Amino acid sequence: MKNHEEVGLTDDDVKEMYRTMLLSRKLDERMWLLNRAGKLPFVISCQGQEATQVGAGFALDREEDVLSPYYRDLALVTHFGMTPLETMLSAFAKEGDIQSGGRQMPGHFSKKTNNILSQGSAVTTQVLHAVGAAYKFKLDGEKRVALTTLGEGSTSQGDFHEGLNFAGVHKLPVICLIENNKYAISVPTHLQYAVEKLSARAHGYGMHGDHVDGNDPFAVYEAVKAARERAVNGEGASLIEAMSTRLTAHSSDDDDAYRTLEEREKNKEEDCLVLMKDYMVEKDIADDSWFLDVEEEFKVIVKDATKDAENAPYPKAEDALKNVYEEANNG
Repeated sequence: MKNHEEVGLTDDDVKEMYRTMLLSRKLDERMWLLNRAGKLPFVISCQGQEATQVGAGFALDREEDVLSPYYRDLALVTHFGMTPLETMLSAFAKEGDIQSGGRQMPGHFSKKTNNILSQGSAVTTQVLHAVGAAYKFKLDGEKRVALTTLGEGSTSQGDFHEGLNFAGVHKLPVICLIENNKYAISVPTHLQYAVEKLSARAHGYGMHGDHVDGNDPFAVYEAVKAARERAVNGEGASLIEAMSTRLTAHSSDDDDAYRTLEEREKNKEEDCLVLMKDYMVEKDIADDSWFLDVEEEFKVIVKDATKDAENAPYPKAEDALKNVYEEANNG
């Protein structure tokens, strides 16, 4: 793991990174338990990829920059301001769901007030959304960037190639972050692409490419921060591949039978949350009492968010098509 001070981060920054990673993990674990208890219909997990997401988020300007995330980005959107209650309202498909009013599957992140673009269900369309936002930033001379994320499987979709080709041609302020967890649902990387590194494709689009350790939030932070600086200085787009670890099955509807028990056990050794905690202890950034306090704090927060979301009302049936079609102004 890189030294946090060498990439421009303070001890307090590291603590805040860990807090966001841990809160996201606790929310994620609670949703899995609720799914297994029959209370939630579907969960798609970010467990193991929190370091990539938090490292990227910390390198951006939350007031100015825009996210166009994919469904596994709970830690990233949490850093950008999605609250635990909002996450749980979406998971339970309740009326107060900020993302869709309880009408989309969980993981369809959206929060206009926090610069999180609405997400479509079709895989990889978020790349086009980010490129479109970045095109607007360039036309208007705004010092802003759009970050889009995706799994390595999505790089086989046409939207990925078309979006990055357009971004390269027009030198747009967009960052495309591949969270490569080595499996597109059940398809391993050697059956997904032939290049050694997906970041090598950046050259073909005429943009900067980076390949980093996704389990190291400081390495991701360094790469995304440099990409942002290039983007706002008019130097164009970047393609960053962060090699991450997916600790869970693809989703709650997947049995993960395509990975051996030995492989899954080995993945636990790469748990970014454990690695981050070990680093903080080694560097004397936090002690056992601090970690225990944070655990207790988040236990209460997640419990309260779960209870409030579970008790919240369901959406009204007459609101099923609200904001889907243009509504006549009868005033």
